[in-house]
Amino acid sequence: MTAARHDATILNATPTPSLPRSQRLKADTMATHEVLDKRIMASSPFDNPRNYARFLQAQYAFLRDVDALYEHAGLADLLPDLEQRRRYASIAADLHDLEAPLPADAAEPPFGADLDLATALGWLYVSEGSKLGAAILYKLAGKIGLDEHFGARHLAGHPDGRARHWRDFTAVLDTAPLDASGEARLIAGARAAFMRMHGHVEAFA
Repeated sequence: MTAARHDATILNATPTPSLPRSQRLKADTMATHEVLDKRIMASSPFDNPRNYARFLQAQYAFLRDVDALYEHAGLADLLPDLEQRRRYASIAADLHDLEAPLPADAAEPPFGADLDLATALGWLYVSEGSKLGAAILYKLAGKIGLDEHFGARHLAGHPDGRARHWRDFTAVLDTAPLDASGEARLIAGARAAFMRMHGHVEAFA
């Protein structure tokens, strides 16, 4: 190929669009996420109510960790329905249904009241994303007699549908104004959230 033809090929080539931030974040946290998923399923949480109760306790501990996110002023500015997205009360009710004790308060909270927006978005990405995976878990919970009215409230889908609820969140995530430092904190926050949940699963195994 001549230099002129090569230059023309470059000029006429269709540029590859960059991935949305939500998809880049998924790729950047995939390894950490997969380790967590494998650890959860290794505990056979849906084999019987006893195993499921331990899974619930781990979930409860994580949802307690992130509950403050749903009162974060910066996140609320981006997500008007932020308050309605929380699941802390519903999982407490699930544990009550199974007559399982609520886990004790964490010795160290995962973040303070001054949590920056980028890190908060990373943690919220994990919390909100878990609702998509909950569609499968909800079906598995049904095999041991649990549903949105008893024992599996926190796994039930949003009235508007899981996919739409997730798209609304990722639309905000993809367009939030973050600089390079913020992008790094976003990834670090999401990885920290996955690791925090992994620690809870280990603690209640």
